[in-house]
Amino acid sequence: MPYLGNDDTVKDLKRVLSNPHVQSDQLRYRNAILKVIRIMSQGVDVSSLFSEMVKACATVDIVQKKLVYVFLCSYASLNPELSLLVINTLRKDCQDPNPMVRSLALRNMTNLRLPSLMEYVEQPLTAGLRDRAACVRRVAVLGWAKLHKLQPNSEIDGAVVNELYSLLRDPDPVVMVNCLRALEEILKEEGGVAINKPIAHHLLNRLKECDVWGQSEVLKILQRYQPHSEDELFDILSLLDASLVSPHTPVMAATLSLFLSLCSTLPAVSLAALERVRGPLLAACGSASREIRFTVLCHIQLLLRSVPGLMGAHYKRFFCGYAEPAYIKQRKMQVLVELVNDDNVAMLLDELKEYCTDVNTDTAQAAISAIGRIGRSYSDRCLVILTGLLGLKQENITSAVVQTMRDLVWVSPQCSDTVCNALEGCEEILHDSQGKQALLWLLGTYGDKVFSAPYTLEAFIDGVRCETSSAVKMELLTATLRLFLCRPAETQDMLGRLLHYGIEEETDMCVRDQALLYYRLLQCGVDETRKVVQGRRSDPSLGVLIGRPAEPVSQWAHIFNTLTPLCQITSETELVNSSFQHTSYQPNSDLSDAMNACQLQSIEESVGEHTQSPSDILVTSTIVPLSLLPTLTPAEFEHLWIQGITHTEKEQDGVCMIEHVQCHNVTHSSSQSFQAAMQLVNIQTLAFTPINVLPWRVYLYTHTEAPPCSTLILGELLYTGNANEEEDAFEHTKGYHDANIIVVGEQIERKANHEEDVTLEGKNKSDLTKDNGQVAKLKVTLKQKPRDDKALRGFLSILTTVLHTLSPEGE
Repeated sequence: MPYLGNDDTVKDLKRVLSNPHVQSDQLRYRNAILKVIRIMSQGVDVSSLFSEMVKACATVDIVQKKLVYVFLCSYASLNPELSLLVINTLRKDCQDPNPMVRSLALRNMTNLRLPSLMEYVEQPLTAGLRDRAACVRRVAVLGWAKLHKLQPNSEIDGAVVNELYSLLRDPDPVVMVNCLRALEEILKEEGGVAINKPIAHHLLNRLKECDVWGQSEVLKILQRYQPHSEDELFDILSLLDASLVSPHTPVMAATLSLFLSLCSTLPAVSLAALERVRGPLLAACGSASREIRFTVLCHIQLLLRSVPGLMGAHYKRFFCGYAEPAYIKQRKMQVLVELVNDDNVAMLLDELKEYCTDVNTDTAQAAISAIGRIGRSYSDRCLVILTGLLGLKQENITSAVVQTMRDLVWVSPQCSDTVCNALEGCEEILHDSQGKQALLWLLGTYGDKVFSAPYTLEAFIDGVRCETSSAVKMELLTATLRLFLCRPAETQDMLGRLLHYGIEEETDMCVRDQALLYYRLLQCGVDETRKVVQGRRSDPSLGVLIGRPAEPVSQWAHIFNTLTPLCQITSETELVNSSFQHTSYQPNSDLSDAMNACQLQSIEESVGEHTQSPSDILVTSTIVPLSLLPTLTPAEFEHLWIQGITHTEKEQDGVCMIEHVQCHNVTHSSSQSFQAAMQLVNIQTLAFTPINVLPWRVYLYTHTEAPPCSTLILGELLYTGNANEEEDAFEHTKGYHDANIIVVGEQIERKANHEEDVTLEGKNKSDLTKDNGQVAKLKVTLKQKPRDDKALRGFLSILTTVLHTLSPEGE
């Protein structure tokens, strides 16, 4: 289309609009006005035509009126004085017998947005609220909101507010919804529209009359209302049940948000509502709108935080389509990672493997990263795929695979041998800084397992002057120093050359300072250097449990159906805590029933007996509320376990307790079952030893919420399988009859207290050593900060109950 805007064109239009012959011909006059609007939409300044266009609004032609009003609303702020000329025409149109003309005049009168015209607008708006035509009332209601927006500091007219409240019962549903929106804007500083019981019930009864966006608006505002009784609450939920499975995604999302708000104290009802929306959410994942699909995927991730197995049976619905945009594919892969279990892991890995060669590099790298996150639970299968991808010899794929292997080895050190064997030749393909850093980290940390590590590092050192990334140079310094500590003869010369370059030639201060640090550290001796550079490594026999505890719905209910889930970018630290394995246990599952039965049986036995044994006391101790939040990372747990709460000087700061618990074959329980059982009572299992590996060890933690303060409890379960060691442990503890064994810092306190006995009181050697073939005598080490004996006893009682419940045979 040719560009029509220039000064001559505007002058010609001005001449045409002023021509009486053109004004007398309605068709020619309208075409001239249409031409003005056309060149105005192309960015041409036609403000000089304002007076001619004001004259053109005095017509009975509705089409011409609409065109002129578009022009006037665009240029009114530039010509406030001339805009007064159009007010009389607009006020006259507000009394036109045609409701379309009346609504058009009211709408454009408020769209002029001139404070000087407000006094002329209030009277027509007040009359419009009582107009017999619904279209006029709709415009008048929103006009008051525009008026308040234009003068936010003006005093609110109580009569107008009352009129708007009365219009909530207008027979037209659009007028009702517009009233809610207008009151929200006018009463914003007072908290918005007030919702009482009559208004709430009226809105609920008329919900089906509204359109999709009207229903969404009503449901959003109803979140402020709190039912006065449980009967009223369930009546409201019954009315909303049909909207919960609405085919319209906005209505379904708004209804679920209202459900979660109303049922904040009823977690079972909230979980049932999440189950109900599974079908509509899966249907929305196939929507033709990309925006809706992406939004639904983000909200599904929220739901999986509380109900991990919600979409487990429908994982195929999250397979990526060929023509889907990259941002949807990457979000789907994040969901697939959270749906992995023993039944579908093979199919999901095959699907993700196909995405690794996607033409979009971001999608391919996201797929490789997803395989790595699954590898933290299924390392063997994932390492086969990752090793095969290295054979493709593609730069972006090799870089992503090496970074993924680095992250996988950091979490699962038992994979180090396989990873080290696959690194040969990768340095020739890597050219990006992230891939080089990952490779150097692996060579420095596991250089003793890679035969060619010194030669690979030497190639990097020879080309260090051509390296542009400071991060790569710093990683090269660290890797070379670490390799020197384990292979000094092969690395000494190249380390010297690298330090000389870093200190004498390097211009980047960060690299130079790190080289100086390592040089001065080596002057202190190799042993001191090893203490600083080579920290304590995790036990390779321990695998980290990646299963994130199911969060309460209340943790994220307030951000559901908002933009917040769309803005949240999943970081690597969050992905470490993502759920890769989920064993679905419902509140009414067999495990829960067994635990409840175990507790009830113990209580009944304790009531029926006059004298309680120490084990009964443990089971019937005060049960304290436990919490999984805030979560701990493996690194934080290790730091607290080694240095944090055991090195305290005062008794009240921290406490360590050792206890022995008898369980039948609990060491043969699968990691998924063990973790799920602990999560039912809000105990997070962080690390575990594989089945049939001795010594069998589990690390766990929880937070107690018993007043007056919350405490952190860390625990270790240890089973060595050596009867002699267990007898030695008994000999060490049996001398402390009628005493607690409590270690504070590095001291042992013997505290005689029959009422708070939590150790081996009343036990004898035969009890500990009988049935060696079937009974596992677990050594339980608990560390707590700050000290709270009552909370510690309650935690031990819960832990003992879970361990007994997991035993395949009764005690």
